Amino acid sequence: MTPLVRASHPEPAVAVTLAATGLAAGLGQSWWGSTAVAAAVLAGQLSVGWLNDLVDVSRDAAVGRTDKPVAQGRISARSVRTAVLISALAAVGLSFLSGLGAGLAHVVALMSAWAYDLRLKATVFSLAPYAVSFGLLTAFVTLGLPSPYWPPWWLVATASLLGCAAHFANALPDLADDRKTGVVGLPHRVGPTGSRVAAALLVLAASATLVVGVPTVVGFVALGAAALVTAVGLVLGGRPRSRATFHAMLVVAVLDAAVLVAR
Repeated sequence: MTPLVRASHPEPAVAVTLAATGLAAGLGQSWWGSTAVAAAVLAGQLSVGWLNDLVDVSRDAAVGRTDKPVAQGRISARSVRTAVLISALAAVGLSFLSGLGAGLAHVVALMSAWAYDLRLKATVFSLAPYAVSFGLLTAFVTLGLPSPYWPPWWLVATASLLGCAAHFANALPDLADDRKTGVVGLPHRVGPTGSRVAAALLVLAASATLVVGVPTVVGFVALGAAALVTAVGLVLGGRPRSRATFHAMLVVAVLDAAVLVAR
């Protein structure tokens, strides 16, 4: 994997793109419309990932993060800065291929995510951008359909809860390093045990909320699968610097999107 790709946080970028594209297709979006959703979401996720590593370069270098190519000098900050600019502009432009309302929803979601990278990640409000951005992602999809509509509450809630779960899970391996460099978000304030409990409860709440909206056999099976995946992620995530808990959250997100597609 090239340093530029590694710096983009490719796993969550691909998972979120797949979930959004699957949701669009499942709700009846055309091939062209689904492609537009995928392009906009992928560009946006790449911009968020690159901006994150660019902002954190000095912090990552200070604690010797070996998984951060910019901090290790394997790619220049200038190159990543250019990638951020290009991907952000592309994401904004591509968003409006889905229509004005959808485009505005996605741009606000991106602004929320960028605000997390630039400032909010180090505050008690670090959870807010995840709730806002993931919730608005569903609006981006439904407002871009041939017959646009605001997504139902349970769909927004499911996405927001999954985003919040991902925040706690993603922060777990780096809690100590983040504290050393002055990043003290909500997961750092509740600690590792509290973050694991929060991640588990939030991801299960997300799947349960989805079942409320999609009360089918497939939905209940997915809820059981989500519980199993979460449990495995929590167990494996107990190892030092393991991101298994975070990866489990991504799997559940794609699983929940698959339930909607199946419906």
